Amino acid sequence: KEITEAIAHMPKRMKVLSAVQFFTWPGLFLMWFYYNTAVARNVFHATSETDPLYGEGTNFGGLTLAFYNVVTFLFAFVLPFIAKKLGRRLTHSVCLLCGAIGLISVAFVENKYMLYGCMTGVGIAWASILSMPYAMLSGVLPENKVGVYMGIFNFFIVLPEIIASLGFGWVMRNVLNNDRLAAVQIGGVLMIIAALICYFFINEKDHVTPATN
Repeated sequence: KEITEAIAHMPKRMKVLSAVQFFTWPGLFLMWFYYNTAVARNVFHATSETDPLYGEGTNFGGLTLAFYNVVTFLFAFVLPFIAKKLGRRLTHSVCLLCGAIGLISVAFVENKYMLYGCMTGVGIAWASILSMPYAMLSGVLPENKVGVYMGIFNFFIVLPEIIASLGFGWVMRNVLNNDRLAAVQIGGVLMIIAALICYFFINEKDHVTPATN
């Protein structure tokens, strides 16, 4: 009952941020699902999974994925200063666009080392994804409902994962013809949608919601 009532009375900013999360996380899942094989097939030009280039490609893809975590770690130190200067809404929107550009640009990589540049954008986005939505949300939640609302907010991370896990395999087979690179690029497009929602629909002047019994 408490969860149902909380959902019915969600603060406006939480509704918008939930939509941002809903489009952000599938972009990440599609990258995690298909990026390595896209690198093997489209950058290393492996012809099959038994081709030695396939192993080289997936290994190098894994290396660049590890690199974006390094970027995230380093960027996290400067992110608060950027957010203070630009505001959380604009900061998160720009960071999501960096991630989107990184994912979409994988299709234009001619030299494997360019993938580090792509993953730099993803690392910037990841640093913001882990912090900015929660920072923007915390200021508008009733103090006595923070735990409940944070739990509900995480639904919008889990739900896209379930949808992607159950439904995107069909899309890959019947629409994309198992084109892993196209899947990664769709992830980038979803991040662009999330960035636009964040920028145009979040009002940073929202006030804290009063506590309710």
